[in-house]
Amino acid sequence: MEKREWLEKEYLVSAEEMKEYDKNTIEYFGVPSLVLMERAALAAAEEIEARFPHGGRVLVAAGSGNNGGDGIAAGRILRQRGFSVDFYLAGKREKCSRETEEQIRIIDKYGCPLQSKIIDKEYDIIVDALFGIGLSRELEGGFAAAARKINESGAFVCSMDIPSGIHTDSGRRMGEAVKADLTVTFGWRKPGHILYPGNEYCGEIVCKDIGITKESFLKRIPGIYTYTGDAGYGMPCRSRGGNKGTFGKVLVIAGSVNMSGACELCAKAAYRMGAGMVKVVTPEENRVMIQSGVPEALLSTYEAEGEITEKLHNILGEGMRWADCIVIGPGIGMGEKAYAILKQVLTGEKRPLVIDADGLNLLAKNPELQGCLEKEGTGDGRRRIILTPHLAEFARLYGCSLEETKKDIFDKPKELADRYGCVVVCKDARTVVAVPGKKEIYMNTSGNDGMGTAGMGDVLAGMIGGLLAQGMEEEQAAVLGVYIHGAAGDRAAEQKGRYALMAGDVVECLGSVTKRKGMGVK
Repeated sequence: MEKREWLEKEYLVSAEEMKEYDKNTIEYFGVPSLVLMERAALAAAEEIEARFPHGGRVLVAAGSGNNGGDGIAAGRILRQRGFSVDFYLAGKREKCSRETEEQIRIIDKYGCPLQSKIIDKEYDIIVDALFGIGLSRELEGGFAAAARKINESGAFVCSMDIPSGIHTDSGRRMGEAVKADLTVTFGWRKPGHILYPGNEYCGEIVCKDIGITKESFLKRIPGIYTYTGDAGYGMPCRSRGGNKGTFGKVLVIAGSVNMSGACELCAKAAYRMGAGMVKVVTPEENRVMIQSGVPEALLSTYEAEGEITEKLHNILGEGMRWADCIVIGPGIGMGEKAYAILKQVLTGEKRPLVIDADGLNLLAKNPELQGCLEKEGTGDGRRRIILTPHLAEFARLYGCSLEETKKDIFDKPKELADRYGCVVVCKDARTVVAVPGKKEIYMNTSGNDGMGTAGMGDVLAGMIGGLLAQGMEEEQAAVLGVYIHGAAGDRAAEQKGRYALMAGDVVECLGSVTKRKGMGVK
């Protein structure tokens, strides 16, 4: 995708939604289906021609549905522009849709025979139009064999809408799947283009406008969205007359003995997102590391061993009253003292709260804490709380298996958000953000595999805390935090490479990612 200067909201449309919008365009607005098909075919043909300006040998592998019609029409256009084109129909002609049958009649009049099998011939380009977004069963028989032959051909593969064999909504591989070099999709990208393993089968993804626009939603808005563009344009405005007290104060309760890195990364990230002041509460053993690693931070320490003391109780109480936002969990451990600290935070001052890492594991293990969380999130005077679990932490807190979480990556975070009245940030290669009582869900598309390393979650928790402290609503803080986290990871990967990427590198790139003209001053 092209680089966009502004931060933009982009919908990711499911198979069911896309079919409805296609139908609305045809039946409500009166745009003929063959017009849409011709525009889709032209868009794909132009993308292929741009990559092969001197022509080439083309095979169109078409199914009987409208995706096959798109491919046959694209092949016809390429033939008219000087390409040598063969047409193969997988399946029986009598099962073809009305539009695809019309495309077959057209190429027949142009003298183009329709093959019943893929012949042994060398092709430069194969147009994959076997199945589109409607695939709901695994590829088998002749279709599976065709997908394998396409993959083994060595040709440049262009898939129409989505690679055949990839599930549109989940990105799951449905048995055999075509591995494309280029996927030309229409209207909007689909979740299967973004989720893994589907993303790895798409190659380059190009989204083309064929005349199905937002007007065709007819008030049914897509349920998934993402952000694209310049992350800095989402940052909160800063007052030129502000000071460290007005730019937000973050209380970071993190770390345990031999676990100072978590609170250091978290505190630094909060500062880098614009927070004016950060106070760290951590065991005494971490004092030197925190004072040397984050000298800007205020520091309160406690004895790691023994029961929670009146001194620690007071430190926590004073810190919560002082703070505009609280972040708890990174590296605090699973002991009785960590449990007591979390309970005091949950039942104390109703400051916006981010719970991460060990804080989430403590919640999953203790029904009493879950009751406190539910009361805070759904009771009178609802508290603004964000939970930031990775997949395994999510599964423990939800009470399901890891595989069940992966399978229902959109539904289960919504259910957990509604259960506790909290925004849920479910972290994975494609992180999703669910908001209680809201259908719409965010799926993140920034970031890279180099970020699969220790400390990244601590950085994200601090970033979200920094945004909350500056007055952002929890949904906005969670979504923007996740997007900027990934964008900073991408910037760091450009500088360090994905193999060498570390959490601290992401923190150091936050400044360049969030910087923009004007700085949002007021």
